[in-house]
Amino acid sequence: MAAEWHPVRQSRTHELVLETIEERVLSGELKAGDRLPPERELAPVLGVSRSALREALRVLETIGVLTAQAGRGPDSGARMVRNPDDALGRLLRLHFALGSYTLQDMLEARVVLERSSFEAAAGNASEEQLEELGALVTAMEHPGIGVERFNDLDTRFHVLVARASGNQLTSTLTSAVRESVRPLILRALEAAEDWPAAASALAAEHAELLRLVRAGEGAGAAALAERHVRGFHGGLVADPPSGD
Repeated sequence: MAAEWHPVRQSRTHELVLETIEERVLSGELKAGDRLPPERELAPVLGVSRSALREALRVLETIGVLTAQAGRGPDSGARMVRNPDDALGRLLRLHFALGSYTLQDMLEARVVLERSSFEAAAGNASEEQLEELGALVTAMEHPGIGVERFNDLDTRFHVLVARASGNQLTSTLTSAVRESVRPLILRALEAAEDWPAAASALAAEHAELLRLVRAGEGAGAAALAERHVRGFHGGLVADPPSGD
């Protein structure tokens, strides 16, 4: 049965539209995959302008709970989705850049998340995930690998370990925190006096982390993950790269 919609108050209209949609999500009336009525139908039923409705939908799209597709085909319109990784990463990256969190805050958050991820992955990672992690390490070990390529592989490695932990929230938070400091890590890698030596050492640490996860040695993997994060990210805290 189709959900029944009612007009909302006119004050701060788009926020009231957001509250109305949020209430329906929390009550279970709207779930991931459900489509909202077309704008031309929903706006008058809610008693708001289409511009106010569009503003609310844009906010929902930004925070990763709605996707909007223009047109008239079967895939057009607004649909509720679950896509927290990109949205949370963007939000955290902006707050970090604006100074809401310090580099030390990010370091300590990374340590907690990485320890948890590696310890859990040692008992939960699938063979397919282990093979993918192995491929990432092999790519990191490639002679002559560039800084940007290495940073990309490094990010993917840590995010995949978090996913292999079996805890989706840990995976999302790890991805968001790692992505928020990605530009700083890239600049620090670029500033390495001997990049080939640094790349080799970092690749070796990733290889050992993977070995421990494969062996099911969760405590050892967690301890090494903390040393790994504090060793490099900790250097950023002590001597943050310039923003030139």
